Amino acid sequence: MSYLDQITSPTLLISESITRANIKRMADKAKRNGKKLTPHWKTAQSHEIGNWAKEYGIREVTASSIKMAEYLCGQGWDAVHIAFPFNPLETPELNQLAESESLSVQLVNLATTQKLVDGLTNKVGFFIEIDAGYGRTGVHVSDFGLIEDILRTAAKSEKLQFRGFYLHPGHTYYMPDKAEVYEQSRQALHMLKMKYQSEFPNLVTRVGDTPGCAVIEDFGDVDELGPGNFVFFDLMQAELGSCAKEDISVCLAVPVVDISKDRKEILIHGGGVHLAKDVLVDTDGNKNFGEVVFLSENGWTIPADRSYLKSISQEHGVIKASDSLLASVKVGDLLGILPIHSCMTADCMGAYLSLDGKWIDHCEG
Repeated sequence: MSYLDQITSPTLLISESITRANIKRMADKAKRNGKKLTPHWKTAQSHEIGNWAKEYGIREVTASSIKMAEYLCGQGWDAVHIAFPFNPLETPELNQLAESESLSVQLVNLATTQKLVDGLTNKVGFFIEIDAGYGRTGVHVSDFGLIEDILRTAAKSEKLQFRGFYLHPGHTYYMPDKAEVYEQSRQALHMLKMKYQSEFPNLVTRVGDTPGCAVIEDFGDVDELGPGNFVFFDLMQAELGSCAKEDISVCLAVPVVDISKDRKEILIHGGGVHLAKDVLVDTDGNKNFGEVVFLSENGWTIPADRSYLKSISQEHGVIKASDSLLASVKVGDLLGILPIHSCMTADCMGAYLSLDGKWIDHCEG
């Protein structure tokens, strides 16, 4: 039976071949540059896709929450890192997981560090998250006082073990000069390594964001790369130049429920609860919530004439259709929508249907 025969409502499709190609490309880049690839699994959030990643030599992953870390534990990973400023209210859950798993957390302040010193019952590693220009979270790269306070406080407990410095240059998503952003990141991590390596000879530095890791080749003496979105890519990454649209490995299959040829619009069952509401805006101010692809037995193809999702509400989506799409589509057909932000779309949908008709797990499923 075709995978298409299983679809009656919005369904997130995954191309295993494209996903594997994306993973292999990044794994090859890391190996070529002598770096360890420790991908952020907030995008895929899947045991099965994790098994694919292990085939390319990936042994450690990153989670964005303790819930996701729990989902990833017991799956044969050498280590799981929680890349979010640790929430001390979750110390009991952390202790439970750390009984049998190698875990690390992210610290950005003295208060949480002290609570872990007081509350840990099992060994846990930690990275100090560094802010070198993004401004979302982290210890400012020049705040040596706070860095050393965290290190001194953590040293009071043999359970809390320093692993190194983590930097997420998220401003590569909106800064045109990614090379300049990465030069700042490299310099920041190099400076910290030189300053603290004699005291902590085993410390590592990790940088993680897909736009930078996808296009930069020179990572300096950074030890580990931790991008996440590269596993699937999406239209935002294509817009940023991280990939081609042909590299996007997930799309949302949606039923056509109405057609207005006068307005050149197609109404689909597929909205914010399926795609989230990430949006791209073109130079004319038009909003784009996803782009149409044609589904077939072998996957999907990108049409020459672009049609895009111009608006979405909770369950509805309105496609601004090309003439060729209007001439070929009818009510009851299935169309594919390439997502703006694949991480959020996957999180909304909670499962994947492969092109060979198999369901693939997701943490939220």
